[in-house]
Amino acid sequence: MIPVLTRFLLLLIPLSLGLTFLHAPPIWIFVTAIGAIIPLSDYIRLGTEEVAHKAGGAIGGLLNVTFGNAPELILALFILRTGAVEVVRAQITGAFIGNGLLGLGLAIVIGSVGREKQTFKKESASMLSAMLMLSVIALLLPAMFDYTVRHGPKAAEFHLREDHLSLAVCGVLIATYVANLIYTLITHRDIFAVEASDDGQTRGWSLPLSIGVLLGATILTAVESELISSALEAASHQLHLSLVFLGIVVLAVVGNIPEKASAIYFARRDRMGLVMTITIGSTIQIALLVAPLIVVVSHFTAHPMNLVFSSPLEMISFVSVALVVNAIARDGETTWFEGVLLLGVYAILALAFFFVG
Repeated sequence: MIPVLTRFLLLLIPLSLGLTFLHAPPIWIFVTAIGAIIPLSDYIRLGTEEVAHKAGGAIGGLLNVTFGNAPELILALFILRTGAVEVVRAQITGAFIGNGLLGLGLAIVIGSVGREKQTFKKESASMLSAMLMLSVIALLLPAMFDYTVRHGPKAAEFHLREDHLSLAVCGVLIATYVANLIYTLITHRDIFAVEASDDGQTRGWSLPLSIGVLLGATILTAVESELISSALEAASHQLHLSLVFLGIVVLAVVGNIPEKASAIYFARRDRMGLVMTITIGSTIQIALLVAPLIVVVSHFTAHPMNLVFSSPLEMISFVSVALVVNAIARDGETTWFEGVLLLGVYAILALAFFFVG
């Protein structure tokens, strides 16, 4: 059963297209297109789950990886076409802290209502925490390289060497993620099989219908992403918000709303192991797969980008997520106050980006 709100928000798709055709003010196009991304993200998730359920095993897991963060990836690539590289980096940062702090924090707080504590497998959570630490190191390394050699004796070759390092790091990150897939889906799938179950809750769609929904939602997401990217700068001026803040808070959160809703859903059913897999796994996927793919693809466009997150605030954000999530995941249990701590850290970071912008 598709939620009523999701079906209602689908009306924003023709509305956003109509406003574009009528040359309405960019702020209205931006707001309606942002709203349209929410139900489309949900349909991508639902279509992926249906196809994965029928495909089963490794193929299903691969589909979930491929389309899990499709809305963020599509939106980032369309914004990159406009040359707004810093906004794309901000979106990556926002998705990282949004999944690791906001998504997990909300799930823990809401899931803890009426419960003293909730538990999960420490083994799988420990592996996720270790991968999260690797992700942070990989994201910080290009920035440290930037700081180290920018004023060195070979400064003339700086940008070329920086791009080469970013591409090399991207290769390592993608290879690590492929190894993670082999680990979780093939060689050690018994550790994750119970956590990844869906309680048999499917919508009974046929395989052709499931594939059609998945592809249709993906195509429409690309259309709406084009509208968002074209209206982004004008909307920023009218809302009196910086492009970086919009990227970190608005664009990063919107594409992940269905995923956060899923985490809350399973938290209420005391499935904290699955909640950890959804939230921390998505955070890792942003760093090990989505960000490297954006960088690699960008080098085939007119606006190549690298992995240098040079803002100290962005670097602190990455480290904060890794440290806080690791502290909460290592004991195999959560309480409502731990969720409040996660939300508090997210709110502080969001405020910092607001005032910096």
